[in-house]
Amino acid sequence: MSRTTLSDLGDARMSDDGEQSTDPARGLRQVLPWIALVIAAGAGALLSVGAFLGLYVRPTSDDWCALWKTRDLGVFGITSDFYLTQNGRVTNALLTGLLYSDGMRGPKLLPAFLVVALGSGLFLLARATLRALRLPFPAAPVAAAVLVLEALLFFAGTRAYQVLLWAPATISHTLPSVLGVWAVLSAVWAARSRRRWARGTAVGTAALLGTAAGMLSEPFVAMSGLVAAAAGVLCLPRFGRTRDRFASTWCAAWCLGLVIGLVLLTTSPGARWRRAQQPKEPLTLSGAGETVRDWYRIWETIGGQWAYVGALAAGVLLGLAVALSPRRPRDGDVRADGEDAGAGRASGGTFRVAVLVLPLPLIVLGSLVAAYGLRSGYGPTGWTYARTWTSFVVPFLLALCGYGAWLGYRLGRGLTSPAAADAPGSGAPPSPPGVRAARLAALVATGAVAVASTVALVPAVRALTTQTVARSLAWDRQDARIRAEVAAGRSEVTYRPLHIGVLAEPFFTKVYEKDWAARCTAGYYGVDRINPS
Repeated sequence: MSRTTLSDLGDARMSDDGEQSTDPARGLRQVLPWIALVIAAGAGALLSVGAFLGLYVRPTSDDWCALWKTRDLGVFGITSDFYLTQNGRVTNALLTGLLYSDGMRGPKLLPAFLVVALGSGLFLLARATLRALRLPFPAAPVAAAVLVLEALLFFAGTRAYQVLLWAPATISHTLPSVLGVWAVLSAVWAARSRRRWARGTAVGTAALLGTAAGMLSEPFVAMSGLVAAAAGVLCLPRFGRTRDRFASTWCAAWCLGLVIGLVLLTTSPGARWRRAQQPKEPLTLSGAGETVRDWYRIWETIGGQWAYVGALAAGVLLGLAVALSPRRPRDGDVRADGEDAGAGRASGGTFRVAVLVLPLPLIVLGSLVAAYGLRSGYGPTGWTYARTWTSFVVPFLLALCGYGAWLGYRLGRGLTSPAAADAPGSGAPPSPPGVRAARLAALVATGAVAVASTVALVPAVRALTTQTVARSLAWDRQDARIRAEVAAGRSEVTYRPLHIGVLAEPFFTKVYEKDWAARCTAGYYGVDRINPS
């Protein structure tokens, strides 16, 4: 019988006649980290460009109003203004006031903050999830999956500038997802500590954060509320997946906070004024049909971007990496088939089916509620406000990655026989060379899809870079000229609109009294009126 070193035990097996044969998963273990690093480098480069572009952000649309109101009214003044006369979104107004309190410095740094905060939150959440399942944590594939998801979120849609670089939209629709991720992380850490004061603090914090989110973004309220309610039901001890009621209590506190915040928002004078500008019509059968058509148009637009398949491919690579890791669950942990050793088979099977099936109907329902809200608030073209889609695009991407990880894990578990997986050197026959080659080819193809989806975002990032930098240069020249005229005593100045990101600029309407962008620009420069250049 030939001798093997300790380092060979994890990668070699002994056949019955004493010949050493290569573990069929060994080649995949060696290739996977390199593929993950290539994907992570590509997606990370795109995100770095997006974060750096924040330095070239200049005021447009709602920026004009936020800048002069924060300057003249202060943080609490603009918060009161939002509550009393604008829309009632108190949290939104407070964050806006804080962000614009130093001019444009905050909006310029916000994109980098979003990239780092969302990425690190997802990375830690993946680590906590794998740890809870007693599964290995392959850092490189996890990082690749997280970076791909971020790149797809920020650049694969039709409104990349609004989703990442335009502060009024990112505060309302991107930041809530970051808040949600870190709120879940805080609950996970509290549950792991098993200290009563930590859990009580986490539940109280969930109620406070939920209240803040309720006054920040209505689409996020709908989506996160549905997810939290479903998770709270699944985590009830009666289903045998949790030992106590902490998880369900935390979810209930989050939902309660959302309801409180939403009630405060909808009953505010600002929200009543906004509803009066476009009164809602009673929901009829034809109106419901129009909402469904809007919902279909939204998903038709999302489905038309094939790069989203990269989330599925990144998940497959992650699942393969987890399954092929030499570390294995210990006795009493989650078994290889995903069932907890201490739970009943019926309970475990029902739970797994629910986890696999629920994301799709929840995303469908959440996006349908968002479509209804957009149509009620903005009319027939409301569905085109793609910046609001972020609330359900984030769980959509996470679901794609999760399904991919499940498929990849099942595939990885099938690459070796049970004997080889549990006991190297057991004598199990190796897979035929053709099968091993096919599996390696499948891995390379999956990696190629993930790389291709990242490469497909390059034109969008290049266009975003060109437009943002060119506008910043033109804006700086015009700003210097206007400020010189104001310093000379001019009470009226001329302004040439500099459009970007399908956003409103001064003179978007012919009636000056209805041109809020022009009036806010005049307030920003401290003049009586601006005229077309």
